[in-house]
Amino acid sequence: MSRENLLSPLPPPGPEERFDTLFASPHVRIERIVSHRHASPPGFWYDQAEDEWVMLAQGSAELEFDDGRRERLAPGDWLLIPAGCRHRVAATGPDTVWLAVHVAR
Repeated sequence: MSRENLLSPLPPPGPEERFDTLFASPHVRIERIVSHRHASPPGFWYDQAEDEWVMLAQGSAELEFDDGRRERLAPGDWLLIPAGCRHRVAATGPDTVWLAVHVAR
């Protein structure tokens, strides 16, 4: 058994978001993502083969989808992003923490 805290310790701000795998199996991967005022590079889109359930645990964020839709997230908000749904991080606040669950189809 292992016990840790999603919100502590947080890595210091760096040039890129920090992705830490908390659990992985053949069909499921759970990640903690830490953002410090990060955004996806211009023209970059995530286009994943698996479904992604993502929750904002701390901070603020805005996601953009290739259909022009934008979703602002506050702590506790979550989204289910289906496989193949192109999306990007438009903006994040300081010390933003996400919990992402990727599920293979």
